[in-house]
Amino acid sequence: MFKTRLFPTLLISLFTTIVMAQDRVSSVSQLVVDIALTNPSKEINNGIAEVKVTGGKAPYKYKWSDPQTALDANSATGLIEGMEHAVSITDADGNTISKTFTIPAKSITEIFNSNVQPAVDYLGAILFWDPFEAIGVYDPVVYSDKSTVMVPLEEAANKNYTLEQWLVVEGETVEKGQKVALLKGDNDDEILVVATAEGSLKHLVKEGTLIADTRDGLSMSAIQIAEIQYETPRPLYYPNGDIKTTTIPFIVIWLILGSIFFTFRLKFINIRGFLHSIDLAKGKYDDPNAPGTITHFQAMATATSATVGLGNIAGVAVAISLGGAGATFWMFTAGFFAMSLKFAECTLGVKYRFIDEEGRIFGGPMNYLRYGLEKRNYKKLGKFLAALFAMLGIGASFGGGNMLQSNQAFKIVSEQLPFLQEHGFWFGVGFAFLVGMVIIGGIKSIAKVTEKVVPFMAILYVLGCLVVIGTNIENIGWALRSIIDGAFSAQALKGGFIGVLIIGLQRAAFSSEAGVGSAAIAHSASKTNNPIADGFTSLVEPFIDTMLVCSMTALVLIFTGKHEVYGLGGVELTSDAFGSVVSWFPMVLAVAVLLFAFSTMVSWSYYGMRSWTYLFGRSKKLEMVYKVLYLVFVVLGASVSLGAVLSFADMMILAMSFPNIIGLYILSPEISADMKVYWEKLKQGKLYVNPKFREKQEVLSESVTE
Repeated sequence: MFKTRLFPTLLISLFTTIVMAQDRVSSVSQLVVDIALTNPSKEINNGIAEVKVTGGKAPYKYKWSDPQTALDANSATGLIEGMEHAVSITDADGNTISKTFTIPAKSITEIFNSNVQPAVDYLGAILFWDPFEAIGVYDPVVYSDKSTVMVPLEEAANKNYTLEQWLVVEGETVEKGQKVALLKGDNDDEILVVATAEGSLKHLVKEGTLIADTRDGLSMSAIQIAEIQYETPRPLYYPNGDIKTTTIPFIVIWLILGSIFFTFRLKFINIRGFLHSIDLAKGKYDDPNAPGTITHFQAMATATSATVGLGNIAGVAVAISLGGAGATFWMFTAGFFAMSLKFAECTLGVKYRFIDEEGRIFGGPMNYLRYGLEKRNYKKLGKFLAALFAMLGIGASFGGGNMLQSNQAFKIVSEQLPFLQEHGFWFGVGFAFLVGMVIIGGIKSIAKVTEKVVPFMAILYVLGCLVVIGTNIENIGWALRSIIDGAFSAQALKGGFIGVLIIGLQRAAFSSEAGVGSAAIAHSASKTNNPIADGFTSLVEPFIDTMLVCSMTALVLIFTGKHEVYGLGGVELTSDAFGSVVSWFPMVLAVAVLLFAFSTMVSWSYYGMRSWTYLFGRSKKLEMVYKVLYLVFVVLGASVSLGAVLSFADMMILAMSFPNIIGLYILSPEISADMKVYWEKLKQGKLYVNPKFREKQEVLSESVTE
């Protein structure tokens, strides 16, 4: 009896399964996808793909390979031409179909960009590889314990709205999509704001507060009007549905460990030697008869001018907007440790320099890697590391030290002077002329310019920042709490703390260039009989670059609240913060940015030239070939969009730290021994003191005696 009943049941179940499978196959076969590809111009990275779906059951979800394209968007913009992209479409029944596509590249720059991008991805995979994630030390997923409720500005465009009424009492639990607030416009138009997630509602804006569309330059009382607190932290997602993760890039670990190692190896020379470094920069120990070309201050100014660039404004703004106020603390801390690393490389840069019969100086990491390691029986390794450093130095000088600067300088200046727009070529020609006037004269000419430009641009920028901070001084308590709370977030084990830590350390490491070895090239031209003296002089550079200028940018953003504004780029954020105080203040920022870019390009021309002469010979003709090429790249950077090329060249600056720091580790006993000898000479008064300072000391001692 049981078998008799079981047989019909199995037949019915089998029949139902077959029918459902047929329906599913039929549904999939009906899901037809057509992708329309558009390349609107010769500009790079502006490709468009639009998906048209027929069949299946709406609504559809679109999973794009581009993480910034939303799941409900049937089109993607800003795609790289000439590269393969992918999209998966899923209908309401769960049927999925995947497609790959390539937007045809038209122009030479698009073709070049698409061919270089794989190299960028490859180099990025090395530099930003996360060894800790690979062995499972921490959870890389980024979590959040709250969701923000924003005003839908798309609906409120060109209109002023007031928060008329809260529809949910603060502290109550809301469901996703629930109406929480009512906005009323000037013409009695109404907008209902809905909850973005499930959780406890926290009001950030009082009833009656004006909500304005900031895109038209109107004053903004609030954009974010509420927060929804989760019961337990939840992972964050990119618009395309991928989970956000944070990484601890290998390059950051490499640079930070090097900084910490030399800080302890040299017994906190960044603290013990700071006052002496100021004396050296002031010229107290300048010996006019010492071998070399430029003074200690000129060497410091040249090295500082290379590091104080657009990264101090745009890079810091992006770091603070991503990592929050807490990134400022870790950025400042990393700058402190970077001082010791720069001490080590600049000392060796002078010690292993070569001065020819004409007085021309050839120095930098290439020399101490080649000859310093040879002394320690690492001849083959030294040759290889020196050649690798020189190749990377040339690429970095053309890219991050040149094209990136002229490209961004043109964008910023043309926003303040609209008549320059669409005239990038002529801006580049003018900029190249100014740079050429300086670099043709060599290191003496470069030093004379940087010693005047660096103090002026630093003072101009810092004063501008202080005005902005002073205007918002009432926010000082909130700003300091935001920095400390953000640096030591309660989400320490949920990805939040690690994300903030790494963003802060990364910005400082990239900004100061400590460990990269570039500053050692500038200091190798210094007039001195004591290589260690230039190590001391260099201590000031990360202090100015990271601990002062970068921190000022961060404080401006935090005091004005702009670090919490979304949808703006790095320079735009800083410009917006400056403009919130005085309408014409963004022009001051534009001038500072132009000077930053100019000074960086001037200094990097010398770094690249010394790398060039190491590989191709020391003749003056070959130096002139490099200088002409350098000026061509200035024009190229301002007039052409070179996305992947700039990214690759910028990464080369970071890659320079690999051969450099390996050499510094091997030569660290030598640095430590030389430092001890120098300290003894300083304590015993055996160092040369410039007559000007001797006279001052005599006058002071006489006045004390009387």
